[in-house]
Amino acid sequence: MRYRLTFVVGLAVGYVLGTRAGRERYEQLKKSARQVAQNPAVRNTAETAAQQGRHYAGVAYHTVSVKVGERMPEAVAGRVRSLRERSSHDGGSDDWGTSNT
Repeated sequence: MRYRLTFVVGLAVGYVLGTRAGRERYEQLKKSARQVAQNPAVRNTAETAAQQGRHYAGVAYHTVSVKVGERMPEAVAGRVRSLRERSSHDGGSDDWGTSNT
């Protein structure tokens, strides 16, 4: 699915950049893209995908932590501990102000 989406996006970008239809067609495409991006169904799907990504990133992080264990250099282990402490103290938000919900 990701490759198909990438192809469609690439096709659209290529069309926009290569078209000779002029500014009017460009504005139509831009308006359509904005409408799609503001569609509640698209926004909900994007948020769901982001939540699943955070979940699987956490699972992967845990798996790697268990497998690496004590073999991790102390500098890296210290950085991971500081990141854990920071994320537990700030309510789960990151540097960009987004939440981990």
